Amino acid sequence: MKKISIDPITRLEGHGKIEIFLNDEGTVENSYFQVPELRGFEKFSEGRLAEDMPQITQRICGVCPEAHHLASTKTLDALFHVTPTSTAKKIRELLYSSFYVTDHTTHFYILGGPDFIMGPEAPAAERNIIGVIGKVGLELAGAVINIRKKNHHVISMIGGRAVHPVFGQPGGISKGIDEEERREIEQIAKDSLEFAKLSLKVFDDIVLKNKEYVDMIVSDAYTHKTYYMGMVDGNNKVNFYDGKVRVVDPDGKEFAKFEPKDYLEHIAEHVEPWSYIKFPYLKKIGWKGFVDGKDSGVFRVAPLARLNAADGMATLLAQEEYEKMYTILGGKPVHHTLAMHWARLIELVYAAERMLELAQDPEITGTNVRHIPSAVPDEGVGIVEAPRGTLIHHYITDEYGVIKKANLIVATVHNGAAVNMSINKAARALIQPSKEITEGLLNRIEMAWRPYDLCLACASHNLPGHPALPMYVYNNKREIIKSWE
Repeated sequence: MKKISIDPITRLEGHGKIEIFLNDEGTVENSYFQVPELRGFEKFSEGRLAEDMPQITQRICGVCPEAHHLASTKTLDALFHVTPTSTAKKIRELLYSSFYVTDHTTHFYILGGPDFIMGPEAPAAERNIIGVIGKVGLELAGAVINIRKKNHHVISMIGGRAVHPVFGQPGGISKGIDEEERREIEQIAKDSLEFAKLSLKVFDDIVLKNKEYVDMIVSDAYTHKTYYMGMVDGNNKVNFYDGKVRVVDPDGKEFAKFEPKDYLEHIAEHVEPWSYIKFPYLKKIGWKGFVDGKDSGVFRVAPLARLNAADGMATLLAQEEYEKMYTILGGKPVHHTLAMHWARLIELVYAAERMLELAQDPEITGTNVRHIPSAVPDEGVGIVEAPRGTLIHHYITDEYGVIKKANLIVATVHNGAAVNMSINKAARALIQPSKEITEGLLNRIEMAWRPYDLCLACASHNLPGHPALPMYVYNNKREIIKSWE
């Protein structure tokens, strides 16, 4: 049995690898997406004060600390039985919308974009941000840097720091914003919206006008019919910060809709011996393995899943782009994994539009920014939509607010099963006995997971001194023929 390793996988946050096993005929027997690190944040959160969790958990990841900070802060609201003030909720969402602009920009231009801008089989030395700058020009590259800089300034202004904000408190936030800050944020929101429109034009010019790319997007190699999960507002429109969690089936029909506190009634986690990442599935269907379809409990999160799970976007331009995507790709839901890149840009537009709406809201400069908790803490669940998908924080404390148990299910973990399925399907379609296995071909296999925008720092952590994950190779009789301890 021949093994092909892609180690490490590239252009993501964290560490992972792909192992592909070929049979004697040279076709793919199976493939595995492996996370060889142990996740430990839940365990060493025990014994900590709950109020410290918004600072502790955002250290999981330097890419999206804002997501963990606000999921944790919302969990504290529930834990201490306190409702934040209206102004505080709007300021939280304002910061979060600004963060979305920076994060989606990063993925499109730096992590996912090189595959399309430079080409899937361009030399690896060119398939990166430097190559992208050379291809799109310094003006657009400067716009990318500038919009990220401006929005990090907004995060710093509201959250206290550009990375790892410190403003979230149970019942509200630590400080409000004044009129001068509001005007500055409003202008940055307008700039962000223009940048989002430009990014959609770039996607239209480079991807949608390229028949080879469109054929690749809709090809069977990058298609899975799964369930989809995302947060929606009262009108079933996409919302990143607050709402209920909605699940639709592969036909787009509503399967479940639940409050954050009820997530354990709907989600369970499967464990495999060859990876430290868990594999969530829909509890009412059950774990049926790494397969898609209506009878499988596998679901997906992230931008395309959010759009599939919702009935539309809550802002005007984003809704127009939403309708355009579904029209061009043949209706709803869209099951093409590579279409996640398009969905991400539609969300970029929504984030900028929502940011502008909030910056123009008269209540945003209000001074009542916190309700002080007075109830005895016990248990709380908080959910936000991280850029990579649904993020769940769940804490149980004693009467003094000391964590007894913490459970975190991050977006990359939700997608764990689907990522394995996507890699396996792409590998089976692309690797053939008569075909040379090139670096470009292996990159096309990586393109099957890259739309998920993996954050393996969120999904796993290896504490210093712990042994690495043991690796085993089995034959078709399930006998170990090779191992690495």
